[in-house]
Amino acid sequence: MDTSRIDNKWPVAREGIPFIVAGLFLTLLSGALGVAALALLMGVLSLFTIFFFRDPERKNTCEERAVLTPADGTILKIERFPEGDNPLGKPAVKISIFMSIFNVHVNRIPVEGTVVKVEYHPGRFFSANLDKASKYNEKNSVTLMTPNAGPIVVIQIAGLIARRIACWVRERDEVVAGQRFGLIRFGSRLEVYLPLESRIVIRPRDKVKAGETIIGYLP
Repeated sequence: MDTSRIDNKWPVAREGIPFIVAGLFLTLLSGALGVAALALLMGVLSLFTIFFFRDPERKNTCEERAVLTPADGTILKIERFPEGDNPLGKPAVKISIFMSIFNVHVNRIPVEGTVVKVEYHPGRFFSANLDKASKYNEKNSVTLMTPNAGPIVVIQIAGLIARRIACWVRERDEVVAGQRFGLIRFGSRLEVYLPLESRIVIRPRDKVKAGETIIGYLP
């Protein structure tokens, strides 16, 4: 477990610090060379980079069996799979969340449990709001064993311009709801697979905040 990132106390995710430092350096260098237009451009890009990698503290009072959204963004779809042909391997409900470039991109654990599998899948980079992104895009899946409701699966999916998926937990890690566990750069998608009997309390197009918004309750 990468505790330096999970317990981050900085106002931005540590993944973004090299980009922020580089942007500020180029801004100062352009200004020192008297290239005002370039300095302005680099300054704006540096401010956007700081905004993109922001990592605000989130407080939650997670109810028993509640499932928190793992990502900021918009609920795209809620789908039910009566058969076991899905990453959970049994009847499940899938909740898809789209993160635009304006959302906080730090991902958070939806429920307390133990990480039993982390699996990376190479793939393509279709726009994350398209259904085919779920099947074909680069992704990283995390399977959690919950204390009372069996496993759930959280999948980080790269998008059109997202080319880097970071996952900071490993197999056998003990995790808690709302804990940071990863980040995807520049627009992406997350999917959560819950047992089919779970009670879902959000709807498509709802806006959600990672570590705070409850999306459902485990059976």
